[in-house]
Amino acid sequence: MNPKWKLCGEGKQQSPIDISDKVVHFPQLGQLERDYKPARAVLKNSGHIIEMKWKGNAGQLNLNGTNYKLIQCHWHTPSEHTLNGTKFDLELHVVHQNSVGERAAIGIWYKIGDSDPLLSELLEKLKSLGDEDIDVGEINPGIIKFGSRYYRYDGSLTTPPCTEGVVWTIMKKVRTVSTEQLSALKGAIRHIHESLGLLKKANYGIWGKPWGSLAMTMKYSVEKLEEVENSKSIGGDVLLSVEQI
Repeated sequence: MNPKWKLCGEGKQQSPIDISDKVVHFPQLGQLERDYKPARAVLKNSGHIIEMKWKGNAGQLNLNGTNYKLIQCHWHTPSEHTLNGTKFDLELHVVHQNSVGERAAIGIWYKIGDSDPLLSELLEKLKSLGDEDIDVGEINPGIIKFGSRYYRYDGSLTTPPCTEGVVWTIMKKVRTVSTEQLSALKGAIRHIHESLGLLKKANYGIWGKPWGSLAMTMKYSVEKLEEVENSKSIGGDVLLSVEQI
């Protein structure tokens, strides 16, 4: 294993996790405070996920008095985090970073239903996304729907180097994505895998893993990947749930 990825196998606060809805309620955490603004963004094929990165100042998120600048968002299908062992059709991660490099990520689950506003703006671009970045113009992150109820825990990046110290906020409300939008995302991801020869690499599917993402498939054999998965600890996480603000 790459020594820089040591935490992926030995970390004690690794993400993603399976979230139980039988958790301690801690309403004092308060409502999420975000101050987003429209900014130019680029749609990227990062090699294992589809990512949208804001190039300008797209605003910030305030958690417990600390401001985290909005950096990017990306999608995983199926979801990485699970609820009582159940996966969802899609999970959006909205990633922020503070002045000392610490990260805060918002996770939003989706099921098949009505169209998602953000993906509606990106749909045609997704269908044409290849190996080159696509400038999608000015995107207002405020159209991403959050909510007032969420789960909170301290975890890590879900891809190597699996850096810990990430504040995770998983929204309780499950949003909807249309079949066409989900197909467009899968089509873009399939293009990545075909270009890298990753299709049929692992038995558990090309769209998602029990944890992490296809970045691991690129670096490990299936046997080595399973070894890391089996040793990955999700014990000791402190999971809080905000029920009512």
